[in-house]
Amino acid sequence: MLIGCCACWFVGAVGRAIAAVYVPPAGKLYAGVSAGIPSTYEDQTGVHAPVFEEYVTWGGKIDWALRIADANRSRVMLHISTIRPSGGEVISPGEIAHGRGDSYLLALAASLSARGEPTYVRIMAEMNGYWEPYWAFNANGRARGRAHSSREFRQAWRRIVIILRGGQLQSVNRQLTKLGMPPVRLSAALLPEAPVAFIWNPQTAGDPDIPANSPSAYFPGGRYVDWIGTDFYSKFPNWRGLNWFYGTYEGKYPSKPFMFGEWGMWGVDHPKFVRQFFRWVRSHRPVRMLMYFQGYNPSGVFNLDHYPRARSLISRELKSARFAPFTPEWVDGNPPPGSQPTPGSPPPPGA
Repeated sequence: MLIGCCACWFVGAVGRAIAAVYVPPAGKLYAGVSAGIPSTYEDQTGVHAPVFEEYVTWGGKIDWALRIADANRSRVMLHISTIRPSGGEVISPGEIAHGRGDSYLLALAASLSARGEPTYVRIMAEMNGYWEPYWAFNANGRARGRAHSSREFRQAWRRIVIILRGGQLQSVNRQLTKLGMPPVRLSAALLPEAPVAFIWNPQTAGDPDIPANSPSAYFPGGRYVDWIGTDFYSKFPNWRGLNWFYGTYEGKYPSKPFMFGEWGMWGVDHPKFVRQFFRWVRSHRPVRMLMYFQGYNPSGVFNLDHYPRARSLISRELKSARFAPFTPEWVDGNPPPGSQPTPGSPPPPGA
């Protein structure tokens, strides 16, 4: 079983259940980068990015994202979105929940299973923000209909997780039926078992900020979530909201690691924010991963070259021994089996 094989890097006192989440070694954190080319961020900070995140579209190819990560000797994180590169929506949460996206999920599971390397999957993040195609509410608070309801989002999430985890088809369909969803239509008796860990990543508060659009409305249940995370930028340093979110979900699920699926500088060179941010990280032990969002535009607003004072502080913090520069499969410098070490340029976001 590929999950068990890959998880052996972390098996020890923590046991297999936590190992499959692919946390860093004990006492360590991963500081990765999102979007673009990892070397840009690495040149600016002077540290290697052990995890590289790319944004992929439902139904689209992922090979290009894997090539960039492998060429950089980084573990890959895939943010799966339903937005088309040209705008609009590929598939609704309701359609996913009712099995109309199963062919993509089965193909993705087969690809990641054959690859055999740990992969983080960040499913439809910021789902409680009105700008995302899978949101349940418009900016004015008006519901977008049943196919986009928070209930259908939760069902879609569960279906994605159950199928990508794979296993005996009978067991998979039993889980889906129990949740009130149609079974997977497949002639094979076994679904591919992909070595994946799933990241639930809402905003700390909904936008619009109404009770029906709170993070809890989109939480699919602890058994379907491996990591809890959120996004946090210097332009909107809502520490009170962050503390509430962290306390609420880490309080309920203290065994789950916490991450910042996106964080970064935005608008002003603000070293005070950097100091506060890393102080917060140090004081909250469940935080195990930080993903700096640099965007796709080399001269864009998130590029650290715009923030020399903040960049210097970030570099100093990331050079601490607490941050692991490589994940275990890359630590010896040899490409793991199944990796794709051919460099490539990223397509536009969502391609």
